Amino acid sequence: MLKSKKGISPILATLLLIVIAVAAVIVTYAWVMSFTSTTTGHAGAVLSVENLRYHSSNKVEIILRNSGTTDAKIVSVYAGTSSTSLVQQTTVTYVPASQLAVAGGSLNITVTYTSNWTSGQRYYFKVVTEAGQTLPFDQVA
Repeated sequence: MLKSKKGISPILATLLLIVIAVAAVIVTYAWVMSFTSTTTGHAGAVLSVENLRYHSSNKVEIILRNSGTTDAKIVSVYAGTSSTSLVQQTTVTYVPASQLAVAGGSLNITVTYTSNWTSGQRYYFKVVTEAGQTLPFDQVA
């Protein structure tokens, strides 16, 4: 009775195992490649506020540090008295004028605010890069 049952041949079983193994390798490779490309893409520019200084007039000087591996171009600066009512600032100067925070370097931003700073008031800022990265921060004047 046992001799009348037939299974698949050893050659067919070997080929089936090889096909399954190759498919598993392809799926794993695709997942690893997509994971590493998204992870390293976000780690390019790492911006932080190195210093923020209020001037006696309506100007504030912001020094950004880029400790990442790629340059970041600043395209807009927002300021306001609350994090929900930020207004894009139009009178902004950059040093260097290229608006680039080079990798491992810094960028000085001078913002002329619409009114004088009030001592003891907390002001909120947001810096936006060309790549869409945002850096929100706040400090008391």
